[in-house]
Amino acid sequence: MTPTRATLRILSLALCLSQILLPGCHRKQGGVSVVGSTSVQPFAEALAEEFMVGHSTEKIFIQGGGSTAGIQAVFTGAAQVGMSSRKLEENEKALIAVPIIYDAIAVIVHRTNFLDSLSMDQVREIYAGRITRWKEVGGTDRAITVVTREEGSGTRETFQNLVMGKKEEISLGALVQDSNGAIRQVVADDPNAIGFISLGLVNERVKALKLDGTEPTVENVRAHRYQIVRPFLFVFKAPPQGIAKEFLEYVLSPKGQKLLMQEGLVSMDQNLPSEARK
Repeated sequence: MTPTRATLRILSLALCLSQILLPGCHRKQGGVSVVGSTSVQPFAEALAEEFMVGHSTEKIFIQGGGSTAGIQAVFTGAAQVGMSSRKLEENEKALIAVPIIYDAIAVIVHRTNFLDSLSMDQVREIYAGRITRWKEVGGTDRAITVVTREEGSGTRETFQNLVMGKKEEISLGALVQDSNGAIRQVVADDPNAIGFISLGLVNERVKALKLDGTEPTVENVRAHRYQIVRPFLFVFKAPPQGIAKEFLEYVLSPKGQKLLMQEGLVSMDQNLPSEARK
């Protein structure tokens, strides 16, 4: 029997949660546990490192697992703070979601791919599985390796909503990876690959494509020209107290926001596309 998308999503979530909740994987310890989105994770790690410089007796523990796993960890009390790179769904809105920064999603290819731009329609057709060779979009006569995130990923959900739309689904033939870093690695190693990752994680090993002629840059996000933008959230079950509250205040402070902006993210007080703020 072929598993349905819903079944695959449940199995993926169960695996992520087992890694967070099993005693051997997640020990009860002092400090604040921050769990969730692998898009937010590297930035949260940098923030925690800087925060602990001034709070040497406190510990902030950062762990990935995906946005949905992080939200569920907050629901169950396994983590004090969840990290999400997607908005809360209706059945999650009892939680408190605090936007900490904004991020764009970049569509990436191998650095030797001579294409510099695709239209949104072309990206949608590639991910739906209807365009299968690079020559169909002006490239070489080679099969396209389509790389995507797993179900439950906030990055995938944003891509689904803002690129694929309500009527299209990502092809089941796409290669599924469990983090932004894994997608970046696959695309860096495969000259025929295409993927999507956080703009803040694009490096010299991959090429970020223009979409409809617009380059994915912080400047274009601020000017409303680049539209694939989403908030990074910290999620709480109740108003944060103690060290969790101090860490949140540090993240939202000018010092914390400056650190995030240096990593290619867009600060809370900057002008953003209205879709990102909804």
